[in-house]
Amino acid sequence: MENVHLAPETDEDDLYSGFNEYNPAYDTEELENDTGFQQAVRTSHGRRPPITAKIPSTAVTRPIATGYGSKTSLASSMGRPMTGTIQDGVARPMTAVRAAGFTKAALRGSAFDPLGQSRGPAPPLEAKSEDSPEEKIRQLEKKVNELVEESCIANSCGDLKLALEKAKDAGRKERVLVRQREQVTTPENINLDLTYSVLFNLASQYSANEMYAEALNTYQVIVKNKMFSNAGRLKVNMGNIYLKQRNYSKAIKFYRMALDQIPSVHKEMRIKIMQNIGITFIKTGQYSDAINSFEHIMSMAPNLKAGFNLILSCFAIGDREKMKKAFQKLIAVPLEIDEDDKYISPSDDPHSNLLIEAIKNDHLRQMERERKAMAEKYIMTAAKLIAPVIESSFAVGYNWCVEVVKASQYVELANDLEINKAITYLRQKDFNQVSFSEIQSVYLLYFFAQASSYADLAVNSDRYNPSALTNKGNMVFANGDYEKAAEFYKEALRNDSSCTEALYNIGLTYKKLNRLDEALDSFLKLHAILRNSAQVLCQIANIYELMEDPNQAIEWLMQLISVVPTDSQALSKLGELYDSEGDKSQAFQYYYESYRYFPSNIEVIEWLGAYYIDTQFCEKAIQFFERASLIQPTQVKWQLMVASCFRRSGNYQKALDTYKDIHRKFPENVECLRFLVRLCTDIGLKEVQEYATKLKRLEKMKEMKEQRIKSGRDSSGGARNKQEGSAGSDSGQNNSASSKSERLSAKLRALPGTDEPYESSSNKEIDASYVDPLGPQLERPKTAAKKRLDEDDFADEELGDDLLPE
Repeated sequence: MENVHLAPETDEDDLYSGFNEYNPAYDTEELENDTGFQQAVRTSHGRRPPITAKIPSTAVTRPIATGYGSKTSLASSMGRPMTGTIQDGVARPMTAVRAAGFTKAALRGSAFDPLGQSRGPAPPLEAKSEDSPEEKIRQLEKKVNELVEESCIANSCGDLKLALEKAKDAGRKERVLVRQREQVTTPENINLDLTYSVLFNLASQYSANEMYAEALNTYQVIVKNKMFSNAGRLKVNMGNIYLKQRNYSKAIKFYRMALDQIPSVHKEMRIKIMQNIGITFIKTGQYSDAINSFEHIMSMAPNLKAGFNLILSCFAIGDREKMKKAFQKLIAVPLEIDEDDKYISPSDDPHSNLLIEAIKNDHLRQMERERKAMAEKYIMTAAKLIAPVIESSFAVGYNWCVEVVKASQYVELANDLEINKAITYLRQKDFNQVSFSEIQSVYLLYFFAQASSYADLAVNSDRYNPSALTNKGNMVFANGDYEKAAEFYKEALRNDSSCTEALYNIGLTYKKLNRLDEALDSFLKLHAILRNSAQVLCQIANIYELMEDPNQAIEWLMQLISVVPTDSQALSKLGELYDSEGDKSQAFQYYYESYRYFPSNIEVIEWLGAYYIDTQFCEKAIQFFERASLIQPTQVKWQLMVASCFRRSGNYQKALDTYKDIHRKFPENVECLRFLVRLCTDIGLKEVQEYATKLKRLEKMKEMKEQRIKSGRDSSGGARNKQEGSAGSDSGQNNSASSKSERLSAKLRALPGTDEPYESSSNKEIDASYVDPLGPQLERPKTAAKKRLDEDDFADEELGDDLLPE
């Protein structure tokens, strides 16, 4: 009772009472002094019996040794005596000694092995018996699944025969599996999904091997089995088989049965089935029913194939309005693909650039390209099909298609349609409807549109790239917006002051804007960078000529021919400038050099012939006019000039033969007949009466024609007077409509007529200094590579980084 403390008798409850009390059995501080515990450790009484329940009276109270040597009787809550207690005079062994490794063997000197590792590995698990029915069913089911997978893989690899064999084997094993399962379990536990997959795969393999009767029978087995849910959708497959067998009525029947069994929420599936129905109607010739199907599809979920089939159906019945509406619906189908801007890196981030490079040609991008190519193919084919029939003529119909395409998302196809229109005319040999210049202009427009789009992409990709800014400026320049083009060139020069392309093109832009001082400054800066550039030297000379400084122009042209001494255009320009200054000898020297290097320049040949006539060397002028007649054989003026030179030199017989030859080639030329009459009269030939009669008849016809034209103009109220060719010129202008190409000088056109002999003309009537009726215009010289440097050639030579090749 020494350790018993009585609580004070008070009415107030102690909030902290009981926290210091604990079971004395948990007192481990005085275990060394506990005789009962030490005796249990040293003797074999520490072993615990294998079954605790065999120890009697485990639930009775027992004394507990404490650290104070006293013993207290407590009931064990575990139903067994506590450690260290003495029951019926026998020491109770401790329970935890064996788990800690304190065994009798340990006292004999064996190794410490609390986990029992020295006893070796545990015995293997007992294998389950494979003879059980459940295991046999499970293994057979696994084998059936493997056969179905192998069949599908063989089909995907193209081995259709092997796929069918695997499918049949799977079907046989699946029937064995069903019989075994029926013997073991109830029919409700049969795996219907496995049966469905086996039958469906077998039917698919039959169809792939074109065994349509077997495939239909297998599908019928699936469809008639009410235990399979949604089996009615397989009637679509049966309809496809009937379509392949050209049994169109049954195909339509099964398509409609499948359509009835598919709920309205599955819109995509219903649209596909309706598309199959429409195609079947086309094959049976029921175009009106096909139009109804495709129109419903285009109103619900428009797609390219349905739109194209709708156009075909409308074309078959010849309905123009429906063809137009169907074409407009086809054009309005969205492509649902990404723009090209997505594949342009917005920054210089290496990670972003690598990512964009990776997706530029991935499978999704390839699918987008294929979809766009398919859309363009459908639209082009539809336009070619309906263009001749939707309007009164092929041209009008094609123009309508082009206008519709231009207003759609496929605007780039308009140029392709224009080209196709021209090619169609060429195939039909209708050359009046198309010309080479039209085809060329269409091609140029197409490529210009492509270049403009790529120029925009380049600028958006890298705003500080001088080449991209220069090309964008070129696009704007080609559109005629010179001020905006100059801004792009300036921005390119701010980013890179040594960009020669931008500097050259801004000089051309200033020249177009008539800001000659700024243009000259740009080209002089460029000359400091490119000392031997023929293009730059030519531009500087041209600007000095426009500024009315011929001396400076001659000086820069002299530098130009030192760089390209064989350039005929530069030499002819020097001759023109010297001629304008009155230096005929220098002009003749450079014109003759230009003729040597390029003997087909009509202007140079004309000037040289006039120069020799002016200097009374008509025999030498003949060779130049003969060459001009070879270059332009339809121009009668050159042959008349040859005959006139023979007359001036006194060779009348040769002149007469030449006039007769001209009369055979051009029997309606009045000037030739006048000279024939005059020559035959002077020589005394008998043919004079014949030529005089022809001359009178031609003059009378000419007068009647002029009167008809005059009366027609008077009746219509026209105030314009048409002038005929001069009859008093020995050069004999042709009466054809090609007067623009006749660039004779004013005084060559005013040579004496038939009323006075050609020999009586004085030297003052022939002037070798040609005055171009179009005004002075610098012809840019050709370089050794025959490159023409003219402002009009901007699109050919100035649309790239290789603007000024060395």
